[in-house]
Amino acid sequence: MGVIRVLILLALAFSGVSGTQAAEAGATLDKVKRTGSITLGIREASYPLSYLDDQKRPVGYHIDICLRVVEAVKTRLGLPSLVPQMVPVNSQTRFAKIQDGTIDLECGSTTNNAARKKLVAFAPTTYVASVRTAVKRSSHISSLSQLNGKAVVTTTGATAVQLLKARGQGAGFHISEVFGADHAESFRLLEADQAAAFVMDDNLLAGLIANSAAPKDYEIIGETLNTEPIAIMLRKDDPAFKAVVDETVKAMMTSGEIARLYAKWFQSPIPPRGTALDFPMSAVLASLIQFPGDDPAEAFRPTE
Repeated sequence: MGVIRVLILLALAFSGVSGTQAAEAGATLDKVKRTGSITLGIREASYPLSYLDDQKRPVGYHIDICLRVVEAVKTRLGLPSLVPQMVPVNSQTRFAKIQDGTIDLECGSTTNNAARKKLVAFAPTTYVASVRTAVKRSSHISSLSQLNGKAVVTTTGATAVQLLKARGQGAGFHISEVFGADHAESFRLLEADQAAAFVMDDNLLAGLIANSAAPKDYEIIGETLNTEPIAIMLRKDDPAFKAVVDETVKAMMTSGEIARLYAKWFQSPIPPRGTALDFPMSAVLASLIQFPGDDPAEAFRPTE
C-alpha cells in the first residue's frame, strides 16, 4: 500500500467519513448507476413542503419536485425501475447526511444562505418564506415588542430566534430562548404555554396551526423578520448531478408545473385534515419562476 493511499485512509478515518461514503458522496449519478438506488431526505412536519400524511407517507410540494428529479435521473441513467428511498432528517442532521452520502437530495424546508453554500449546493429557489411569529390569540400579543421578557421557541438548527434578537438589539429587548427538536415539538411547546411565541417560516407556522387540535386558538402576527429563499439541497462540487437537478426544476418552471404544484399545496385542501393554507404566491417567487436562480438569502436583503 503506497504512502499516499495510507495518508488518504488516515485522513478519512479521522474525519469520521469512511472511504465508501466519501466515494459515494463524490459523484451522485455514478453512485446511483452503480447501486441502483437514490435516497431523499424528507422532513416530518415541514408543512406543506415536506411532511407525513395520515398514513405516515412523505408528501408535499418539495417531495413532488424531488420525485420529478428522480424521474429525470431514471431517464438519464436508463434505470426505469429506480425507486427512491426516503430517510427522515431534521434541522440538526440534514447537512451531515447530505455531506456523508446518506441522502442524495434534501427535500425539506432549508434556507439557502451564504454560510450554507460553503457546505452544500442548492437547486433553483422554489419557495420564498417570510420569517414570522405565531402566538396564541389568548396572549393578546400583536407585535414583536410585546415578546420582551418572554420565552420564544424555535427549532434547533434554525436561525429564526437570532433574527428576532437582532431586531430588538439596543432597545432593552430580552427573550428566553427555547428549542424544539423539530417543528412539531416546537409547536407543542407553544401549545403547552412553555413559550409565548414560535418564530419560524410563515408557511411552516400556517401548516402547523392548520393541523393542530384548535387552529382558531392561534394567529401569525404581521411583522416580518426576514425573507428567505427555500430550495432543495444537494452535495457541493457535483456539477453533473446539479445540472440534472437544475435542468429539471427550470423545465418545471417553464412548463407551468411548479405553479400548478404551488396551487395544489399552498392554496388547495391538503392532507391530513383537508385544510387549505390559502397562501397566494408572492411576487418574489413569481419572479424567480420566470427568472430562476439559486442566489442565497443575502441577495434578498436590502442594503442597510
